[in-house]
Amino acid sequence: MDAGMHEERPRGPGERWERGGPPWRSTLLIAVFVMVGTGFSARNQPDREALDALGRALLLLGAVPLLFRHRRPVPVVFAVAAVTLGYLVAGYPYGPVFVMVAVACFAAVVHGHRTAAWWAVGLLWAGHLLLSHWCYRWLPPAGDGPAPWGQELPAAAFAVAVLAASEVVRVRREQGAQLRAERAAAERRRADEERLRIARELHDVLAHSISVINVQAGVGLALLDSDPEQARTALTTIKAASKEALGEVRQVLDTLRTPGDAPRAPAPGLDRLPELVEQAAAAGLTVTVSTSGPPPALPPGADLAAFRIVQEALTNVVRHSGSRTARVRIGQGSGRLELTVDDEGPATGTEAGGSGNGLAGMRERAAALGGTIEAGARPDGGFRVHAVLPIGPEGRTP
Repeated sequence: MDAGMHEERPRGPGERWERGGPPWRSTLLIAVFVMVGTGFSARNQPDREALDALGRALLLLGAVPLLFRHRRPVPVVFAVAAVTLGYLVAGYPYGPVFVMVAVACFAAVVHGHRTAAWWAVGLLWAGHLLLSHWCYRWLPPAGDGPAPWGQELPAAAFAVAVLAASEVVRVRREQGAQLRAERAAAERRRADEERLRIARELHDVLAHSISVINVQAGVGLALLDSDPEQARTALTTIKAASKEALGEVRQVLDTLRTPGDAPRAPAPGLDRLPELVEQAAAAGLTVTVSTSGPPPALPPGADLAAFRIVQEALTNVVRHSGSRTARVRIGQGSGRLELTVDDEGPATGTEAGGSGNGLAGMRERAAALGGTIEAGARPDGGFRVHAVLPIGPEGRTP
């Protein structure tokens, strides 16, 4: 999270300990509840041992490990179960003492240690059975008899209910964590896709304009002395190309500064194809455009992709082909738009294969719309870029 955009809410001392340290507040409340509740329960159990200082010390000793139930849940659940069993061995009154076991068991299960929780509860219950039905003769209180077996069913039901509730909370926490992870992954994917889109836009704008500028700068340098007027024309073309490139780059950067705002200028589309032809002509490339049928009415995304694909294909001709002519064919039918850009070749300088950023960007644009790009050398030595973009029935002009 960006610290410059979201300021963290200040926390009080108690909240910092509750989140980053031992849960002393909840543990204190549990200890007070157990102490007070057991005192009231003792009044209705005259046959049990009186709750003396040792009994209260055992209750407090059972509550202290709960401070570490989030960091060491397994030792805590066994420690609380052992102290509770010791409390029962001493013959003290029944009551809220089992709340401490429930809290420790809950923490162990929620943190993924369900086996330890089951073992701790099972051992405590087994110990209670031995005390209540076999060992009572030798343990306080004096003259105590065997406990009725009927009370074991509610005790077992309570233990199962605690474990079941803990499992439900654990599953919900895991599902929540998974949903948060999926949302974070989706946010990262969207950010990556947005960065890739911006990178494609910048590459297409700069590659085309700089190619034109490079060619015209070479012409201007070559003719500076012999034909100053032609050199002036080249410089004028450089000025126009650089101004257009700066405008498009500024438009892309504006979307970064104010995300969600409408762009100040409409995104380019095939309606700007004549401008590409003029820029190519300024770079010494003659481009002929042919269309089959009326101009297609394209959705904005497909229109931009089609324009950028033609722009990048013509840029590759300027940069990598010895041909000074190129043909652009635009056709539509069966819910798709077909773009074909041909040049006569031969290739010069860097090979215009499929490994460059330009062709990779064209393929990414087409793939984002569910289309395809085929680019490669023709048998006669030229080069062809053929793109198929799905536009759907709504993309046709009635």
